[in-house]
Amino acid sequence: MSLDFNDETFRNDFTFKNSPKAIKRFPFPFPEDSYMYSVNMEPHVPGPKGSVFEHMFDVDEHYVAEMRDRAQVLADDPLRCQSLPHMELAGWDLLELIMESKARDYPQWFELHKNGNHWHWINRPLQIEQKFTFMDPTTLPCGPMEYITRQTQGDFTLQDQRDENLWVEAGMVTTQADWSLDFDIGMNFHQWHAPVPKAHEMGVFDRALKFLLKLQHGAPVRRFNWTMTVDPLLDTSPENYPKWGPGKTTMTPETIGSRQHLRVELQTLHRLPRSNAIAFPIRCYLIRFEELVTVPKWGRRLHRVIRDIPDELATYKGFLRNKPLMVDYLAQFDDGAPTSPGFWAD
Repeated sequence: MSLDFNDETFRNDFTFKNSPKAIKRFPFPFPEDSYMYSVNMEPHVPGPKGSVFEHMFDVDEHYVAEMRDRAQVLADDPLRCQSLPHMELAGWDLLELIMESKARDYPQWFELHKNGNHWHWINRPLQIEQKFTFMDPTTLPCGPMEYITRQTQGDFTLQDQRDENLWVEAGMVTTQADWSLDFDIGMNFHQWHAPVPKAHEMGVFDRALKFLLKLQHGAPVRRFNWTMTVDPLLDTSPENYPKWGPGKTTMTPETIGSRQHLRVELQTLHRLPRSNAIAFPIRCYLIRFEELVTVPKWGRRLHRVIRDIPDELATYKGFLRNKPLMVDYLAQFDDGAPTSPGFWAD
């Protein structure tokens, strides 16, 4: 796969944009014209060539810029990456999973050479070359989870399984949709998801937890989540709310198409072999409304989803204030025609 990496920013002057190819492969999260919570898990198996599902870990045109933004977030706030001491083994599991996957799926960019526990990692896009001893943290510049997630798009949590529950006890979280690793670390599955409205009384999280406790090594699963973001901000953390929150109050009919972004998380879950922990990558994709509506099916469907979504969910997703502006903008792209089932563009 030939790919040019964008020189772009996710802060200050906001030069982020999606190429026509990136728009076409965007993971649009709505399979029908309405939305309500569901577990919506499916096996994380290879999908259509060129799609975000083609490989275990998607690497796209935003890779280098996203890693540059992550480094800036960590320089400003090192607590965005934390790992409790007993989670180091899970960090090595994650490092192995990502390195092997990337070297297999993108050999033009990544190489991994093994001689017993002596490993040699090459990351060409980031100009990194590292020889180290697997399972010896003194041979890396930082812990194994931090090392590899500084080179991988998306956020990550590592969840320890005990007492018939999952506990968030390590993570790299710099592109989150208004939640805090520093606040959540040490919480169990239900505590972590406590702020989500409606889903608890619907039993969504009880079913999800039962499913995840049975997750098997070598059989990862995936699901979508989504929200809305004003401007192409990767870092919409509670810690930085004073920097990004006020932007929601500045939207106008003239700017809604260019500044309002649909934010989609492709969430995957992997059972790790040595630690028995679960790795939870949360890959963030952003698309501005004016890009999204170039796909007619998506423009029609998003209008109907936003128009009909309950206010309680719109509040939780963070866009109730601007919902009328969104509906008015999207209405001009909805001609009332039926939409085909599923996520994919027609």
